[in-house]
Parts: sequence; C-alpha cells; structure tokens
Amino acid sequence: MIIRQLSTALTILLFTIVSTAQLPYTEQGLVERLENFPSDFISPRHVDIWTPEGYDTSKKYAVIYMHDGQMLFDSTKTWNHQEWKVDETISHLITDDKIKPCIVVGIHSSKTRKADYFPQKAFDILPPDIKEDFMPSDSIKRTSSGFPNGPQADNYLKFIVDELKPYIDNSFSTLTDSTNTFVVGSSMGGLISMYALFEYPSTFGAAGCMSTHWIGGYHDNDNPIPAAFIHYMGKNIPDPSTHRIYFDHGTEGLDSMYTVHQLNVNDAMRDANYVDNKNLQTKVFESHDHTENYWATRLDELLIFLLGN
Repeated sequence: MIIRQLSTALTILLFTIVSTAQLPYTEQGLVERLENFPSDFISPRHVDIWTPEGYDTSKKYAVIYMHDGQMLFDSTKTWNHQEWKVDETISHLITDDKIKPCIVVGIHSSKTRKADYFPQKAFDILPPDIKEDFMPSDSIKRTSSGFPNGPQADNYLKFIVDELKPYIDNSFSTLTDSTNTFVVGSSMGGLISMYALFEYPSTFGAAGCMSTHWIGGYHDNDNPIPAAFIHYMGKNIPDPSTHRIYFDHGTEGLDSMYTVHQLNVNDAMRDANYVDNKNLQTKVFESHDHTENYWATRLDELLIFLLGN
C-alpha cells in the first residue's frame, strides 16, 4: 500500500491508495484511486484520478471533475455493466489534437447521491409539500427517500472546491485557473454540474451536462421542480464572456421528459447573452435513452465543445 498525506488548513489526514487489482481497467492512461477520501463536509468516498498516456509532470494539464466516478472507465466493475469510455474517448481526442491535454477526477457517488446532486438553492424555493416528498417526516420513509438528512449539494460542492481541488492541484501537474477547470456529469450529475458552475464561477470555467434531470424526480405531472431550477438559474447565471455550458438529451425513456424543460433553460441562457455554439451548446440525440452506453457515444462532442483546441 502507498500512504499519502493530505494537508488541510485545520488538520492532517491520512488515507490509503488501493492496490491496482481493485482499480478499474483502462484501455489507455492510468487510474489512481484515493480510497475513502476524507471530508469535513460529506461522507468519505473514493476518487479515481485518470492521467493520459505520456503524462509528464514537466507539463500542465486541464482538469475535468466528473460525478458518478465509478461509472467512467470499466464496465466490468459497474452495476449495470456500462461505462462512459472516458479513457478511450479522451485519449483519441488528445492524440488527434482536438482537445487540450487533461486529467480526469472521477468522484464516486454514494447512497446520498440524490441529496448530494440536487441543487440546494433551487430546492429551498420549492413548495413545502414537494420538499416533504424528498424529506418525509416519517423516519422510515425518510431513510428510503432521496434526502435522508436534507439536501447536501452545497456541502458536496464545498468538498470539491475546498478539499478535493487543492489536493489535486498539489499532487498533480495541473492548470489551476477556471479556464482550465471543468465539471461534467449526467442525469442528476448534470444538475450538480450546472450548479457547480453557477455557484463557483471563479473555480469552474465550463460545465458539461448530459441528459440533465430537469424533472428532479420520476414524473412530470404538475411538477414545480423545473421552474425552480430555471428561477435559480435566471438569478445566478455566470458571466457569458468567461463561461461555457453544454447540454444534451435523448428522446427515449426518461430523456423524453426533458425536451420542453431544456428549451426553457436554453431561453434563460440566451436571455443572459449566451450564444448558441459560442458559449452555449444544446444537442438532441434521436432514439438515445438514459444510459451510460449512449452518453459514451456523445462524450466526444461535449469534450470538443468544452476543451476544443
């Protein structure tokens, strides 16, 4: 085992790097895992750092922070036997000089995923009965609901910005400015990626949001959640001269519920002077469903828009 020391402003924490036998297999590049990365804000969780072939500490690399990190690299180790094919896609794009060289920080999700990823300031303005659906007063129902201890998105982002990013920048050869720091996710991971960009515009310069889960739950009948997201976004949109955002969705399954809401989001972004194919890109993929297999097929388009040379 390799033991690394993590310094924070308050304390020194130790954690263990896992053996290579437990790591996801990658076609290209290398993955290092920080096992149960400690935090003062959220529960510990694994973090996988992928570096490309030829990673050279004499050079500096852009950084992509990705949610649901356990789904990125190796379908033999995921719950549904699917993956994003991150290593293959990024490696090919770097080799073809279509994107700048980068590393990926894959943050594993946990049993509190819904609470971690649901934009908290949008949740705060929801009607009380909708909040109750996520946080029922009955303790047994609460345990099985989305938010057993209330929304945690603000703490999740503090973990990334105040704890994880400083460690990554101190331990890897990174470009630390917002222009070279990206955040990417799908479904609820798309929501938290948007929220990260809006809450921390001085940290993140661009966000990639695939199949963004605008409905918040699993139905869209008389649903006030999309309006809450758009209300939040309208008041917090980052400067279009220094930020970019990518959205997409399919037309089948859960993705079929996103179309009208994505159109409303696009209008809100354009009202704030975002321009299509300049700092805003939205794509619709016919016949695509809500799965990693489909996200893998269009990851290259997201990456070229965000990191394109």
